[in-house]
Amino acid sequence: MKTRKFFRSFRFAAEGIGIALKREQNIRFHVASAIIVSLAGWVTGLSQIEWFIVILLIGGMIALELVNSAIERVVDLATTEIQPLAKQAKDMAAGAVLVFATASVIIGLIIFLPKWV
Repeated sequence: MKTRKFFRSFRFAAEGIGIALKREQNIRFHVASAIIVSLAGWVTGLSQIEWFIVILLIGGMIALELVNSAIERVVDLATTEIQPLAKQAKDMAAGAVLVFATASVIIGLIIFLPKWV
């Protein structure tokens, strides 16, 4: 792989993140939540392993939301009509985000609650 092409791929990725931040409310919600959780982690004094877990959850959540947004756009591009399979694809992608978000909240509670109570 040529160096120039390699670095250009980072620019494209950054553009994709920028588009999502401008146009997707859910991404902005997750980023705001990540900032709040990070501040809470700093104030709480998380251990190194707890930070690894929190960072993985934050990164996973934002990445999954980006994938969900991409799936929604591809489905919208593929058909302008209401199609049952298109709806199912979009709903399943949103469901994946919900499952990961729920697991993240539970893990966050397991990490933070004992320190706060």
